[in-house]
Amino acid sequence: MKAHQVEAKRWFRQAQADLEVVRTLRSAKHFAAACFYTQQAAEKALKLVLYSQGARVVIGHSVHELARRCQEHGPAFEGLVGVGVLLDQLYIPTRYPNGLPAPALPSETYTEAQAEAAQEAAEQVVSIVETFLQTSTDLLTADR
Repeated sequence: MKAHQVEAKRWFRQAQADLEVVRTLRSAKHFAAACFYTQQAAEKALKLVLYSQGARVVIGHSVHELARRCQEHGPAFEGLVGVGVLLDQLYIPTRYPNGLPAPALPSETYTEAQAEAAQEAAEQVVSIVETFLQTSTDLLTADR
């Protein structure tokens, strides 16, 4: 397996692990942290697309921007740009008190409904990425 394929596979596995963290955090009612991990899962999934296509380094955290970059690899990523805007809003304010207007705290602000919507968005990203990998690469079937 080529180095870029190994790297992509690592990012895929971590994106899947982050989605599992989301499920655990939601069940424990840690909604702000669950929202943050949805952004992380989507970010990692989109980065793996770029790695799978031969990128050596993928810099940036914006799901919106990563989805835009992935569009050159297939039309399936066009619908993810809007999803990226939603998930990008969860990157900083879910973790830092100064990311929200005082006296709000992330741990007391985010709701179960927000965490559920964010999880659905992240799962959509990961699903589209997985379909892309299954139909456009041999990454998921290649030996580790």
